[in-house]
Amino acid sequence: MTKEQNEAAGASPTLDDRCILASRCKAAGDPARCNAMCSAHAQMHSATGRHTLANVPQDYRLVTAVSSPARESQPKVYRNIDGYIETFDRQFDEGEAPIKSLYLVSATPGTGKTSTACAVLNEYIAHHYAGCVRRGLTPAKRPGYFLDVTAWQADYNEFNRPRVPDEIAEPAAKRYYTAMQHAKEAEFAVMDDIGVRDYSDQFRADLHAVINHRVVNRKPSVYTSNEPIARLPEIFGEDRLADRISDLCVELAFEGESKRGKSRK
Repeated sequence: MTKEQNEAAGASPTLDDRCILASRCKAAGDPARCNAMCSAHAQMHSATGRHTLANVPQDYRLVTAVSSPARESQPKVYRNIDGYIETFDRQFDEGEAPIKSLYLVSATPGTGKTSTACAVLNEYIAHHYAGCVRRGLTPAKRPGYFLDVTAWQADYNEFNRPRVPDEIAEPAAKRYYTAMQHAKEAEFAVMDDIGVRDYSDQFRADLHAVINHRVVNRKPSVYTSNEPIARLPEIFGEDRLADRISDLCVELAFEGESKRGKSRK
């Protein structure tokens, strides 16, 4: 029976359209196995599961390279994305060349950078989980992490304003330093919307610490920005941070006009 026939017959609906593991799972679409009792789905998507811990925004928690709303409008970018995802097996072999980082850029906002970055992050998480299962390894608790740099900076500003009450400053500081640690430690990370011009010296130093830690430890990252790498020294007022970002990094330019209001960012 098809999924539609099973649902019409009153069977429990399968989870293949709500699981980032579906494309690499033999049980996908099988009502007997692809259901609420699936432990793999629980680990990926439950409130305490690994996928949720990656901090992927709610709107993008299920997007993949195949389902990404940007795929149709950015065919050149997605030819590179598909090839990039094929390198994810290198995470299991220390002798392999390191997985490179990506820098997704467009001067126009809303062309699909964030949805693409999340798609790649979800692909890495799914690849990590499936690869660990095949090799008899224990999957990492948090193999990937999404850092919204704008929101992270907002937390920094919130606890550094003068005369901010402790009940406001302390939660903001906790969020800030927790996100910083997760972004450092995750094997794969997205740093969304870097290259803003109003970074303070201390915030820029913290951003550099995250990026430097990841580069030194050969942890791949996906950056999104409205500014090309070549302009980052001017924006940051220094070369160090731009040099770290460009290390083993491929820049992919998004074309066209904003799709906001028509599809996801």
